Amino acid sequence: MAIPFSILDLCPIGEGFTAADAFRNARELAQRAELLGFRRYWIAEHHNMPGVAASATAVVIADVAAHTSTIRVGSGGIMLPNHPPLVVAEQFGTLESLYPGRIDLGLGRAPGTDMTTARALWRDPSAADQFPRAVQELQFFFRPAAPGQAVRAVPGAGLDVPIWLLGSSLFSAQLAAALGLPYAFAAHFAPDELMRALYLYRSQYKPSERHPRPYAMVCVNVVGADTDAEARRLFTSMQQAFTNIRTRGTAGPLPPPIDDIDRFWTPAERAQIEHTLRYSFVGSADTLIAALRPFLEATAVDELMITSHIYAQQARVRSIEVAAEVRDRL
Repeated sequence: MAIPFSILDLCPIGEGFTAADAFRNARELAQRAELLGFRRYWIAEHHNMPGVAASATAVVIADVAAHTSTIRVGSGGIMLPNHPPLVVAEQFGTLESLYPGRIDLGLGRAPGTDMTTARALWRDPSAADQFPRAVQELQFFFRPAAPGQAVRAVPGAGLDVPIWLLGSSLFSAQLAAALGLPYAFAAHFAPDELMRALYLYRSQYKPSERHPRPYAMVCVNVVGADTDAEARRLFTSMQQAFTNIRTRGTAGPLPPPIDDIDRFWTPAERAQIEHTLRYSFVGSADTLIAALRPFLEATAVDELMITSHIYAQQARVRSIEVAAEVRDRL
């Protein structure tokens, strides 16, 4: 049986395009992903990023769910410290009521933006420290309301909305283990702690009623194309975007691919970005299989989530078609 593949979408806004274009692309990509048998289609919360459209994450989830019928749709994730748990319970209770049995709630504790924007969100600087309490409060609001309960999520109380914890370090791995929740690691931009986080999650896992066994998913970058050369060219959009954000502080729309990435960055920038994007799998189906098989064996993940910043929508759709072929052949 093939390992399940899922998709994380940041709803990228390409140069010369708008957020409306990004949302249309997300609908189309999700519809194709559904036909190809992907398990989930998650949207990530980011703020004040000119190249990312999914700031109102729950709204985008509703739109994608409305244009699909079977694929699970959710957040990868909602940055819980940015929001009161009651509001998140109401939003995802609403989504679950509209699209029953199809909604996932992945939670992160980072701001999903820079600290200046975090202050504009009225985010409490200590909010990340309260993340475990906020997760448990959110779980409380999803339980059936007790008689006389003063505050309840309407809708939300008593609804079956699966909660995931997301992380790029060790903190959420240990919290997911303690709470008996499924866990997703963001290896697509934070490679360093992947193996240790998986070890801690599995070794410290405390079974819960809903999840008697640990369930680990890892997100990686995958850019597929008919040839290795074309895939490498498509990948230069992501390489440029990360260079601009991480080393130059010039975040902008997703740039189109270029023929020679080495003319774009310095050797120091190349070293930094290649490390950041270490878990990127780029190439034709045969190349992806050869690279992904040892990765999947080493991590023993229960599910693989893929993401990529590809400029042209047609190439983006083709990339997930290649990924689906890889999944089936693996």
